[in-house]
Amino acid sequence: MRHAIEGLRCTAGRARRPGRDCRAARARPGCPVSRRPRRGRWLGPAAGPVALTILATGCGAGRPAAPEPPGVITVVAAENFWGSLVSQLGGSHVRVLSIVTNPNTDPHDYESSASAARAVAEAGYVVQNGVGYDDWMGKLLAASPNPARRVFDIGSYLGKRAGDNPHLWYGPDYVTAAENHIEADLKALDPGDKAYFTARRQATDAAFAPVRAELARIRRADAGRPVASTESIFVYLARYLGLRLVSPPAFMDAVSEGTDPPAASVAEFTRQLSARQPRVLVYNKQTATALTTSIRELAARNHIPVVGVTETIQPSGASFQRWFAGELTALGRALNGRAR
Repeated sequence: MRHAIEGLRCTAGRARRPGRDCRAARARPGCPVSRRPRRGRWLGPAAGPVALTILATGCGAGRPAAPEPPGVITVVAAENFWGSLVSQLGGSHVRVLSIVTNPNTDPHDYESSASAARAVAEAGYVVQNGVGYDDWMGKLLAASPNPARRVFDIGSYLGKRAGDNPHLWYGPDYVTAAENHIEADLKALDPGDKAYFTARRQATDAAFAPVRAELARIRRADAGRPVASTESIFVYLARYLGLRLVSPPAFMDAVSEGTDPPAASVAEFTRQLSARQPRVLVYNKQTATALTTSIRELAARNHIPVVGVTETIQPSGASFQRWFAGELTALGRALNGRAR
């Protein structure tokens, strides 16, 4: 399924460009570093689910919508995991366009287009991951300077720099910090409706109840167990859960950056899997290469459960919570030998 913003190129099923360092960009112009986030546990008390205000499909969400009525903030999110959270936190007072939604595409392969530039130019609020993950957004912002437009570069806000792991949405504390900032931004953009945004935050927190429960269960039952990953997408979550990530960092980083892992790291990873050292292999389905496929197959031959994860919400119409809870459930089952 491909619905692309006009001229926005998507690539299906291929790994990141060889030699492209996905974490080497500097902070975007016009995206000042805000105050450092407060630390804390992931989200608040439990209640019920929250639906998205607007759902993007395929590679993008089509043409920019018509001008919104007063009291509705037009938002462009670079990726649908952040777009989902903005939609929930903003409710009926936001209209959100998420550009990257297709699990078979890589955000690095997006390039500027007339319609994407127009969407960003007309937005009152733009949210991007940063840390080199969505450089194309920086180009779109620079092409349409607008001092009235509010921009949230999550990586800069979190104090991340060039070379850091860009997979921030897999860090529960980072998600909480991003929500704190998004809530504050929405209140600043629409100060007359602060009470509404406070209520939306409470509802959004409540929708994370299954996620919080599974995070706590895995931390309690599985902390210290050895696990492996084909790339760095799993690093933040493994750390949060107390899992011992044994796969060679040089291998994970190279795959994340779209380069060939050092031969020594390949040999070490192969030895670990052959010896059945990790309890689970986490496999990023969006950076599949011949090498990572062979790693996955080696794990399967040695009866090591493989858990596939994606970099964008799947299915694309699901909420962040539903998607993330599903991945945590699969991980929990695999850690206890109930999945392969």
